[in-house]
Amino acid sequence: MNIAIINGPNINLLGIREKEIYGTCAYVDLLNKYDEWAKNLGIEIKAFQSNVEGEIVNFIQEAYFDKFDGIVINPAAYTHTSIAILDALKATNIPTIEVHISNVNEREDFRKFSYIKEYCIKSIVGKGIEGYRIALEEMKKYLEETKWVI
Repeated sequence: MNIAIINGPNINLLGIREKEIYGTCAYVDLLNKYDEWAKNLGIEIKAFQSNVEGEIVNFIQEAYFDKFDGIVINPAAYTHTSIAILDALKATNIPTIEVHISNVNEREDFRKFSYIKEYCIKSIVGKGIEGYRIALEEMKKYLEETKWVI
């Protein structure tokens, strides 16, 4: 089972930016946690982060051709602006779970709208970096239950 973990703009600044909102875990430490969680779940992962919308779209398309079984995505600011990311997810038809470190539903009004939410099988918000672990667990469960993985 192969799952892509995609992060959008400024996630690479975890541990530096707005610690009161995003916590103190550095991005490199989050990458190490991904590896630990994947090992414990018996899955393969590939992590990707970009501040560039088109690179995220390209990676989603590559995930299709590389036959990834699922995507966990935190599009960050592109959540509220990117129809292109939504269209890439729809076009590739890879099961996707949306993650947000902060509770976007309790923040500024513009953060409450997500373009990709309509495509995702689940959204996990406000759980901090543990949201990614939850998303990986939920994706594995979903793929096993639906027998999506060939």
